[in-house]
Amino acid sequence: MPNAKVLSEKKAVVAALEEQLKGAASGVLVDYKGITVAEDTALRAELRQSDVQYSVVKNTLVRFALDGAGLKELDEVLNGTTSLATSAGDPIAPMRVVNKYAKQLGEGKFSIKGGFMDGKVLSLEEIMALAELPSKDVLQAQALGMMLAPITSLAIVLKAIAEKGGEPAPAEEAAAPAEEAPAAE
Repeated sequence: MPNAKVLSEKKAVVAALEEQLKGAASGVLVDYKGITVAEDTALRAELRQSDVQYSVVKNTLVRFALDGAGLKELDEVLNGTTSLATSAGDPIAPMRVVNKYAKQLGEGKFSIKGGFMDGKVLSLEEIMALAELPSKDVLQAQALGMMLAPITSLAIVLKAIAEKGGEPAPAEEAAAPAEEAPAAE
């Protein structure tokens, strides 16, 4: 039987993991067996840039945390090596970065076991589909670009008219002499 100190430390770890899971917009559980220290360092650096929390977790402890956070369905993937990537901000970030590394490192070396978003467990197909989406900043920039396109076009046309000094366009000039010609005959 573990002593009281070890037991209280494990309870504190489970409580911290449970809070991390409850506060996360999304997260993925990863099988990381076989990656090198250099690959792990590069992965962690990219995850930090995307504001994703990443840690290696013991299956037993994360199982208690998942159960406490209402994500009991993920218990079945808790075998072998497990790490957890969560994000409180961009819900796609953990999936996107982890999926990118899974593709780079190849099958069996680094793979997604399962994941969740907004308290709902996702299938692997849903995780892969979400991982292919661009980042939140890119999506916002694309939406803003689509909204500004008509305004930008109008500004270009108005600028062109102003540069000509408000003179009529060449199509209007050609139409005017054609109308006057029959009246002169």
